[in-house]
Amino acid sequence: MRIAVINNFFPPRVGGSAHMAASLAAEYAAAGHQVLAVTAAYADAPADEQRDGYRVVRLPAAKMPQLGLSIDFDMTFASLRPGNWRRLWKLLDEFKPDAVHLHGQFFDLSWMAGIYARRHHLPVLLTIHTLLISDNKLYGRVFRMLDAVLVKPVLNYLRPRYVILDKLGVDYCVQRYGTSDENSEYFPIAVDTGHFAKPVTKDVRAELEIGDAPLIVSLGHVIPLRNRLPLVEALPTVLARHPAVRVVVVGRVYHDAFLRRAEELGVADAVIVTGAVPKEDVPAYFAAADVVTHDLNGGCGTASLEAMLSGTATIASVTEDNYPGIELRNGENILLVRPDDAEAVGETVLSLLDDPEWRSRIAERESSMVRGNFGLDVVAEEHLRVFAKLVADNDVLR
Repeated sequence: MRIAVINNFFPPRVGGSAHMAASLAAEYAAAGHQVLAVTAAYADAPADEQRDGYRVVRLPAAKMPQLGLSIDFDMTFASLRPGNWRRLWKLLDEFKPDAVHLHGQFFDLSWMAGIYARRHHLPVLLTIHTLLISDNKLYGRVFRMLDAVLVKPVLNYLRPRYVILDKLGVDYCVQRYGTSDENSEYFPIAVDTGHFAKPVTKDVRAELEIGDAPLIVSLGHVIPLRNRLPLVEALPTVLARHPAVRVVVVGRVYHDAFLRRAEELGVADAVIVTGAVPKEDVPAYFAAADVVTHDLNGGCGTASLEAMLSGTATIASVTEDNYPGIELRNGENILLVRPDDAEAVGETVLSLLDDPEWRSRIAERESSMVRGNFGLDVVAEEHLRVFAKLVADNDVLR
């Protein structure tokens, strides 16, 4: 098959969506399929390159202005640059895809490529990565309006087959977009097991001058949906028993309420913020950690699953039925707390720090659970199975 993979986010940009799109593209290519990835320009990344057996083309893009709002995010838009519609469609004409894999339901490249696919009668998979939700009532209303008046009408035209990653996403897509079992696949986030089989070459503890202090790593961009507040608010309790504890927050800070709260609680000295780090350094941060947690506002994303895979005890905040078809058992193969529950976070962190043997056992079980259910090879095979069926059905209709 010839598969076009489309995502505004793509390495070297960091983030779960970017890494998942690139990893799946590499797996498609390794399985013998021809792959073209199209993304938005980013930093000094080349406009056209070969990587991992497939071609990546980065189109010129306009960066979203930073307005000083808590919902600011580093997004770029290819549709705003003159000539990009023509460039994209020419690329796709030359590549002649059998199917298109879109990542992100509200990204302009997804819409541009989706319209191409619709007009050329090509099957489309659309992976839903980010949900337009917010605890802020004003932002929440704005997001619901955007979904209703902009995103849903576009999706109704594109008529993709949806790939939904978890229960929260299922509920959201049913409510916002009217999805059902008839037009959806329920695949979990794909985790690149090979990336965490490589030797760690970076000594995070030495670099940050932490020594052998108990270390909590919280990895991922800080946005309102992952605001780190439950972790910061749990710190006074944790520090009372383990005064040497340090929290390392790894990722860009787009929402700094957790830093202000740390100052208010007098725990700011225990918090270290590194900013974004290269993908190849991520395993070193997990290897250095005693505990990993950042999905505390309701979620269990790529970074949490990678931390579990790496063999580090990891806390998340989803329900046991979060992944359709995957059995999660709290306290056995995963550690779960209620969303936004600082008290539960504190209790769970303390139980892990107080009992290294149990911490090691739960970390091993988490790793096995992720490897067996979320491994990139397993998830990619499921995607390719669906692509093959969609292409075969499409050929019959033609």
